[in-house]
Amino acid sequence: MSRTPSRTAAEIATQPASWRRAAEAAAGFEGLPKPGERVAVTGCGTSWFMALGYAALREAAGLGETDAFASSEFPVGRAAAGSYDRVVAITRSGTTTEVLDLLAAVRGRVPTTALTADPGTPVRDAADALAVLDWADEESVVQTRFATTALAFLRAGLGEVPGVKSVAEAAVDAELALTEPLEEAVLAAEQWTFLGRGWAYGLALEAALKMREAAGAWTEAYPALEYRHGPIAITAPGRATWVFGALPEGLAADVARVGGTLVSRAGLDPLADLVRAQCLAVALAESRGLDPDRPRNLTRSVILTP
Repeated sequence: MSRTPSRTAAEIATQPASWRRAAEAAAGFEGLPKPGERVAVTGCGTSWFMALGYAALREAAGLGETDAFASSEFPVGRAAAGSYDRVVAITRSGTTTEVLDLLAAVRGRVPTTALTADPGTPVRDAADALAVLDWADEESVVQTRFATTALAFLRAGLGEVPGVKSVAEAAVDAELALTEPLEEAVLAAEQWTFLGRGWAYGLALEAALKMREAAGAWTEAYPALEYRHGPIAITAPGRATWVFGALPEGLAADVARVGGTLVSRAGLDPLADLVRAQCLAVALAESRGLDPDRPRNLTRSVILTP
């Protein structure tokens, strides 16, 4: 009997088109950081990991110092002291308490820009500039499409980044990724370690989070060159090591030596490779009898009671 695709799976499949639309929208948006500005990017959970990716991309483009923080750990004192020229916040729901508290704390001290899927929420009045990516909103609790679209929007605003594909090229790679079946050894693994360097490290963190959220899986994530400094100890037969972006020299031999399964598509844009990891999370959830649309213990937005 065929299974009706989950809402999450359907939303994952729409990402290439959503990224293309984001690139078009970024071209006409005035609230993006300007070259030379010192910028702080923030969010919670998945949005924080997208912030990490954007911060690394912006610095790689030579456009200015860029830091990324979880909203709950943001150094508000730096903003008060004028250390940042702009704060960029990513919040799908526009209601996340930590993000709203942060925007309120820096209001009037530093210009702020927020990316959201819902312009009818409190973030509308909390930020100085608002980018509405409502076409990327989701029904699923688990974030996939909005997060990657937010990163595509910010990435498109950077222009050309040395050694990084354009958003249009990433969308083509994602369409390819959506047609490729996952290896049986990857589907059958009992543990997954995700690795990445530079902006791909944030994507590795996000891949691990998706696996935990959707499927309750045993996953970890690290900067790729940190793998030999301890994390390799967990690799063994029946466990997978997934590398986003370029494969560091010697790492394939290290994984093979300890019997692990290596997953590496170095020619694939890392954001498109994240789509493959999202598909893995959904497939694993369904194989375990879980509903990827309604993950355990999670809600669409974290709203803290005073």
